[in-house]
Amino acid sequence: QVQLAESGGGLVQPGGSLRLSCAASGRSFSSDAVGWFRPAPGKEREFVATIRRGGTTTLYADSVKGRFTISRDTAKNTVYLQMNSLKPGDTAVYYCALGRYYSGSASADYYYWGQGTQVTVSS
Repeated sequence: QVQLAESGGGLVQPGGSLRLSCAASGRSFSSDAVGWFRPAPGKEREFVATIRRGGTTTLYADSVKGRFTISRDTAKNTVYLQMNSLKPGDTAVYYCALGRYYSGSASADYYYWGQGTQVTVSS
């Protein structure tokens, strides 16, 4: 059984940083893409970032480009989302997901989802 476990969320002041982790069990995701999503008004899941098979291709939503960095440690079967210069608008539950190796911003391409970790940006 494949399980994804997110961690690293919390409360941070505007301008601060957090690093989220997504650890997979029951499956090696070396051949998968791993993405991060968050809810947004009018959307069940808003794309944040993804890292494709091999880790050489990364994609970001325009709203986080230059502030967030996605990376993977294949040996630990873990993907990270480093979030810098956080804004109140980044407040959300962040979900990681496993998808097809070519997956991008479409949530329909992802087939395993974690339970989410809460990120709150507030002074």
